Amino acid sequence: QVQLVESGGGLVQPGGSLRLSCTSSEFTLAYNAIGWFRQAPGKEREGVSCIAASDGSTYYADSVKGRFTISRDSATNTAYLHMSNLQPEDTAVYYCAIDQWYGSSCHVEASGVYDYWGQGTQVTVSS
Repeated sequence: QVQLVESGGGLVQPGGSLRLSCTSSEFTLAYNAIGWFRQAPGKEREGVSCIAASDGSTYYADSVKGRFTISRDSATNTAYLHMSNLQPEDTAVYYCAIDQWYGSSCHVEASGVYDYWGQGTQVTVSS
């Protein structure tokens, strides 16, 4: 049973932009911390960004600060990851996940605290 669904991945040239979306028919995303993670071939999964449930505080990995923006839309029950100035090293499968904790912080690096995961969407940055 798919509980989180990512979309918006694709092939983009270096310097380009993409917006990833994460939706759920099972969960109200605004009541959970939401994380975005990525995994490149042959590499460990790494945290990219997260947004806290109670106050919308956001956190970013150093590698994406200033280029990626996480957001959420309660009206559509959708979380977004806006990615700009994409580089080949951003190539990976991107996953959204929820941590069922209603707090004012979130864990951008601790993937183990997240309770549910999507199936991922491929982002390829290449000329």
